[in-house]
Amino acid sequence: MQDSQIMKDQYMKRHVTTGCYNVDVSNPNSIWKSETVLFFYLPTFAAQVGFMLLSTRSLYYILRPLNQPRLIAEILIGILISPELFGSSALSEVLTPIKSILTTETISYVGLVYSIFLAGLDMNIDTILGARKKATSIAIAGIVIPMIFGSFVYALVQKMYKGPPEYLAEFNTIKAYIFWTLIYSVTGLPMVSHILADLKLLYTGLGGVTLTTAMISDFYNWIMFALLVPFAINGETAIYSVLCTIGFVVFCFIVIRPYLVELIVRKTNKNEWDNYGLLFVIMGAYACALVTDLLGTHPVVGALVYGIMIPRGKFTHLLIERSEDFGVVYLAPLFFGSCGIRLRIIYTIKTQGLGLVLLVLILSCIPKILSTVIATRFYGMSVLDGVAIGFLMNTKGILPILMLNSAWDKQILSVESYSTLIVSALIMTMMVPLIINAIYKPRKLYRQNKLKTIQNLKPESELRILACVHNPRQASGMINILEAYHTTKLSPLRVFALQLVELTGNTTSLLAAHINQHNQLQSGSHALTKAQEDLESIINIFQAFTGTNGNTTVETFAAASIYSTIHEDIYNVSQEKQANLILLPFHKQSNIEGLLEITNIAFQDVNRKVMTDAPCSVGIFVDRGLGSLSKVNLRVVMIFIGGPDDREALAVAWKMSKHEGVQLTLVRILMFGEAAEVDMMSNVESRNRGLLAVVLDNEKQKELDDEYVSAFRLKAVSNEDSIKYSEKEVHSRDDIPRVLNEFDQVGYDLYILGQGAGRNSLIMTDLMQWTDCPELGVIGDMVASNNFGSCSSLLVVQQYGFGGMVFESNNATHHTREVNPNHDQSDAFAV
Repeated sequence: MQDSQIMKDQYMKRHVTTGCYNVDVSNPNSIWKSETVLFFYLPTFAAQVGFMLLSTRSLYYILRPLNQPRLIAEILIGILISPELFGSSALSEVLTPIKSILTTETISYVGLVYSIFLAGLDMNIDTILGARKKATSIAIAGIVIPMIFGSFVYALVQKMYKGPPEYLAEFNTIKAYIFWTLIYSVTGLPMVSHILADLKLLYTGLGGVTLTTAMISDFYNWIMFALLVPFAINGETAIYSVLCTIGFVVFCFIVIRPYLVELIVRKTNKNEWDNYGLLFVIMGAYACALVTDLLGTHPVVGALVYGIMIPRGKFTHLLIERSEDFGVVYLAPLFFGSCGIRLRIIYTIKTQGLGLVLLVLILSCIPKILSTVIATRFYGMSVLDGVAIGFLMNTKGILPILMLNSAWDKQILSVESYSTLIVSALIMTMMVPLIINAIYKPRKLYRQNKLKTIQNLKPESELRILACVHNPRQASGMINILEAYHTTKLSPLRVFALQLVELTGNTTSLLAAHINQHNQLQSGSHALTKAQEDLESIINIFQAFTGTNGNTTVETFAAASIYSTIHEDIYNVSQEKQANLILLPFHKQSNIEGLLEITNIAFQDVNRKVMTDAPCSVGIFVDRGLGSLSKVNLRVVMIFIGGPDDREALAVAWKMSKHEGVQLTLVRILMFGEAAEVDMMSNVESRNRGLLAVVLDNEKQKELDDEYVSAFRLKAVSNEDSIKYSEKEVHSRDDIPRVLNEFDQVGYDLYILGQGAGRNSLIMTDLMQWTDCPELGVIGDMVASNNFGSCSSLLVVQQYGFGGMVFESNNATHHTREVNPNHDQSDAFAV
């Protein structure tokens, strides 16, 4: 009995201390009746914002290798400065003085309302209403089953509660059950999209299903929050608040939204937006928040509704770019940090035991995974994919934090329940990217298809090409070379046109998730972003290509990411679509005078990263105005020196030669004398294996070259009048530009070359040191040089399965180094 009274006193002390506080005014003035704003509240608020900005940014970048969302860093910083760890230390007194708590929380709600406004922008009603049964079924199962399961978990927790019985009865109410079950059903869409984007799964089949499912689930979660939470807080009188809120939402969509959309689209098309105009639009979110607050619902409901009303497209991009730092970066972290400060997890573990906390954590993960696996099995998805989607659906976001804070403020949940649920949501969200990254190891998947090359593709098999473009001009040029791949009806062609879009900013995943919604963003009613306008043009270009080429199918979509990691999106899309060849545009384009000039130097870096570890063969297309096969015949020359890349390039040329409009000439370069010397130190592997191994490998490559060229001559040259074969001898490095000049005088439309990895040629290794574009190889760099004076287009091919390229200045696979950017092989062509 005495122990029970002691525990009761401890609980009472803890609960009252954290739930209530008094603000003593020591220096009131005649107007505000409070501390002087400029000398206390403003410096304190500035210190809090500065500390949260610096600390959360630092922790966020520390956690970035683990793909953790920024929300995790913000809550963890709050935990680190909580009274449980620092107590009444100097740091706690400076950052969280009692007198400033009310002011700080009030201002932090400004950032919270804006964050919910962005969550509304993240949703798309057309996508939700037009979603397929699979995503809708998974979302509904992921809501209903966890809610039922959550009520049983709360009943179990109440039975295992260690504390005064009267306090157990205080929190054993219908209101507590509503909050507990709702939190179990929640999925955070912004968090899911961030994780999918970081893990490069956003544009895969799994990512598409998960994103749509999360959007539907998040939408229904917000509806339940708006309809059920008022009853949990206000009881039976909440019916009037709910009915008034429903009426307000209907009024917004029927009366306000048409006018708002017309105004935004008109001003966006005329580029009339300035900071003042954007300020009035943003204030609309706070006006709607005020209305729903007055109606008795949570103010964030109004901000969410207002965000859903805003039309997606160019204006959305402009709004986020101009204003997201205001709410998301500076103010919202104060709210999430305060959630961490409120945590009493150490107290909870001491009073309730670590076992109960771990049990709740484990049981919190099960219902989403179980419901998702059951739902996905009805649609034929694998158990692994079902588990992965289930883990992603366990990702929590702003909504559960908001629910728990409402329950805390109204004393509906106990300190133990609040702390346990916050920690569970935090740990589940932290675990998701780690587990998904462990389940989907891209490199392991890539290694399963070592023979996925054009050379090993059967003649009657479907050819699958991933054509990457940055803009419509590159798409038009890519179409001309794709026409040559459409050969016979027995060999179907499937093209995946992928637009590469560079994204910057904090809300990358929001724009990345909506970039492909072109079918719902018609230019007649919405102002599209530049990326979406380009995507519409690219879609039209490839649709026209499909219409003129039977037995050809095309899928067009976009991948939006930062350029430093967009090659991973290309990897995953290629793997998802089982592509045989990735076609990349060169980073230079032809100007009016016929000279190649740099379009964007970042494109070159993207190409190099793709070639380093691509999951299939890669081709870089240098477009100098290649003509359409529907108008003219295409004269193609394939220069064969030797090695796996040249054999793959010959396989590509062989495939093209079957088109009736292609005239192919195969020229084999025979190396003698100085040119035939083998480079024994070309890479680390050669030095480790020794001289004999390098010689034997070189002889093996020659045998494979002779065998493949002989097969080509026997099957193609002997049977087709449009295919020719010749040989050229090269004795020194000076013979190479001479031979290339002879080819140029013939006037070929297209050169097809191998990149050159694995040749073990000494003169090629030496010449590689002076290339401007090592991704094209020695010969490709010469042909693409403006000093070469050629008007021919160029396709450089790298075969999959031989380690890819290395573009560092070291002694690895290729001895490439930085050179003067103006150096353009002028010495080589002075002969």
